[in-house]
Amino acid sequence: MAVTDEAKPKFAYVGCFTTEKRKARGKGVAVFRIEPARGAWTFVEACDAVPNPHYVTLDRTERFLYSAHGDSSEVVAYARDPQSGRLRVLNRQQTGGDNSSTVAVDASNRFVVLANGPGVAVFPINPDGSLDPRCDLVIPPGEPGPWRKEQFGPHPHQATFDLSGRFVLVPDKGLDKIHVYRFDAERGRLIACDPPHVKARYGAVPRHIAFHPHAPYAYVVNEMDSTVNAYHWDDVRGELKPFQRIATTPDSYVGDNTGAEIAILPSGRFVYASNRGHDSIAIYAVDPASGTLGHVAWESVQGRKPRYFGLSPDASHLYAANEGSHTIVAFRIDPQAGTLVPTGQIVETGSPTCIAFTTV
Repeated sequence: MAVTDEAKPKFAYVGCFTTEKRKARGKGVAVFRIEPARGAWTFVEACDAVPNPHYVTLDRTERFLYSAHGDSSEVVAYARDPQSGRLRVLNRQQTGGDNSSTVAVDASNRFVVLANGPGVAVFPINPDGSLDPRCDLVIPPGEPGPWRKEQFGPHPHQATFDLSGRFVLVPDKGLDKIHVYRFDAERGRLIACDPPHVKARYGAVPRHIAFHPHAPYAYVVNEMDSTVNAYHWDDVRGELKPFQRIATTPDSYVGDNTGAEIAILPSGRFVYASNRGHDSIAIYAVDPASGTLGHVAWESVQGRKPRYFGLSPDASHLYAANEGSHTIVAFRIDPQAGTLVPTGQIVETGSPTCIAFTTV
């Protein structure tokens, strides 16, 4: 008898930091089975192939998983058992840099794109899910910004595809730029657009970008000045044009803070950004006519240092990965108001930094 999608087990794969340098408690990629009726998470295993697997993503078939590793020069490919959820290492490849940040899979499921210390690397995916040696590596030119600890040179912190799959956008923490590349899906090459980038505010430290699902807008969270920038996105030319900057913290907040993650609901009505220091999720309403953002509320993450948060596959819940308190906290999303309601579910896991959910 065939197994229906409803009957197939669902899993969450949690990236983490593992090393003393990172003051971490993680043990590797943590695998959790998600109970369908109540949504409870049950720990399955921690796969510790390489230290600091802090960002993970699934391929389009969800048979394979890829991890980027902080303070490392490797990318790792895994096979995933669909019934048990367990991971098996397929191989590793050198990234051509260090301190990898994110990893993404192209629309054809033939290439992995990875942001690392100085640049962006591309790796062909083999039919068995393993990775070939990189086929491209681009290192963007430019002068670093004023934060010498964070901005010592080019430091792409994300490489992600736009919704068309034709472009790769790269927020660069080191150079205060968002680079835009046209993706050659036949050869796996990155080709700089014209213009090749848009400049962020000096010292803003752009970190991650999220695209509106059905309007020509993109939103970037800036790490060091705790803001979100809104951009018009031209998916024909591959060009970003800024039109708004808005704070991630309340005007009354005077403590230290850094912005971390950003996401938008599939409805396109609300944007979320995480704050490390204020330890909250900032909630914004999107004006449908202009794309501008307005503050709705700030919701405590009930923990410390939310480096990442992720939406459930059906976008009914938001899961805050609190790296500093070693918890993942669940919130129900009000689809009309955009507000977050704590469910009471708290998953304990060491130094969580990313979550990838299975959907099939």
